[in-house]
Amino acid sequence: MAGKPTTPSVNLSISQPAEAFTSPAPQMIDISRIQPYEHNPRHGRNPEYDRIRDSIRNTGLDQPLVVTQRPDATDFIVHAGGNTRLIILKELFTETGDPRFATVPCLLKAWCSESDVLLAHLRENDLRGGLTFIDKARAVCEAQKLLAEELGLDVISQRRLETELRRAGYRITQARISQMVYTVHRLLPVIPIALEGGLGRPHIERIRRLERAAHKIWQDRCSESEEDFEEVFTTLCKRYDSPDWDTDVLRSALESEIAAALDVSIHTVRVMLDAEMAGRELVIPEAEVEPDKDSSELEHPTDESFVADRDDGCSRISSSDRTSTDELPAELPDQSNPGSAPDTGLLDDDVKETAESETELPNLTNDTGPNDLKSLRGRAWTLATRLAQRNGMADLVEAVSGKGLGFVLRDVPDPTLADQLDEDSLSQLTMLWWQLAACAEMTFAPLEAMLPLLPDESILRRALETEDADLLFSSIWTLDPGHTGYRLWRPLDDRDWRDLLALMDTYRRIRRIAADTGVSVWE
Repeated sequence: MAGKPTTPSVNLSISQPAEAFTSPAPQMIDISRIQPYEHNPRHGRNPEYDRIRDSIRNTGLDQPLVVTQRPDATDFIVHAGGNTRLIILKELFTETGDPRFATVPCLLKAWCSESDVLLAHLRENDLRGGLTFIDKARAVCEAQKLLAEELGLDVISQRRLETELRRAGYRITQARISQMVYTVHRLLPVIPIALEGGLGRPHIERIRRLERAAHKIWQDRCSESEEDFEEVFTTLCKRYDSPDWDTDVLRSALESEIAAALDVSIHTVRVMLDAEMAGRELVIPEAEVEPDKDSSELEHPTDESFVADRDDGCSRISSSDRTSTDELPAELPDQSNPGSAPDTGLLDDDVKETAESETELPNLTNDTGPNDLKSLRGRAWTLATRLAQRNGMADLVEAVSGKGLGFVLRDVPDPTLADQLDEDSLSQLTMLWWQLAACAEMTFAPLEAMLPLLPDESILRRALETEDADLLFSSIWTLDPGHTGYRLWRPLDDRDWRDLLALMDTYRRIRRIAADTGVSVWE
């Protein structure tokens, strides 16, 4: 352009060795001699593609491409980023024939190695952002293969790979490398749509932990072979592969398959999976499970008292991470961060249990327990979480800070359990849910305090908001309260019984302190 300072350049429009041109000054190279890097980490369309195209069409390249040349090659390849810009230039030249797009300024970089080029692209793309986790994972796995070849090794360990990548300027931990290798070699063949759709690290880690736990249960308890588990897992992954991946759907399907293989209820498998994923030992009674009862035998009574005598409404709910410890927390999470759990000093996100049967909660029937609302609410949340976690309902308990009884229930248990569990398991599960609901005042607390925390899709929310008793009782089996002793108290193990008693006592303490001090529990 007129008036614009020019930069000395050399036109490399014919085949010449790159070694002759190693100066830092840009060189004008025919775009027909430049090829995109075939191992470019970005596999999908660059989200900035349209913006970059408009910019190049209107003003040309804003900076030279960085290119290199393999030994004995006549063409160049993009060295560090720039694949999108090169593709756009080629498209624009084909469409317009404009000589502005025929040759482009390039900075030549001496050839080093294949892994050097790959990692240069990975660093550049990572810096610019927009790479999916699977793109990064594929690049790291490709680098592992290239580095092994260049170092003359059959295979390079993940620990050695971490060192080599760091030496090349790409910092990544061995744990992250392990997660990436699992993603590429284990998950990519079975859920490619979900991964290409942007499935991130948290979801991948959940799948990995779920597979490990399910495989361990299958290996320890099932008479069928490892190959059978492999077939079950891969078939289910492929079945549910979609851009809207939901790990909970995979888990439910795995629970059904394991329950069928072990001839136990899904509720039992759910408890086993929770324990395995939390790293706890769990002893399942070796009793034969009777076939599920016909759903007509599990009719749900309608209790009009749910609607009658209600002055103010219901309670508040949200989702919960399963975090707890046998030592009860002194405080609840900050409500400005919903869904967070009290800081118990643990790194694991699942409820921790003690194996010693003699470990008990402090005696809450005397005056040695906490006597302030903050501590008591923290105690109530921990007790409820432990009970729910050990009985396959960990995802239903949510901490509440600064009001209420310290916790709420986000929803009713999965209604399909009525068709999946034997009668004893279903009765214990649902009656325990009602005990937790009572201790959280789910059908008593003011609606305006509770509804803001309930998920929009929650059945419990709809029932409370519309005061629809039929909806609630048709969604969770509700037995005659007179059955509580036989159906719930009797079969509970000692730990659950102690925790349930402690939870009820904690509820009484909270209510007594509130009454004595004139504090409104729900405000």
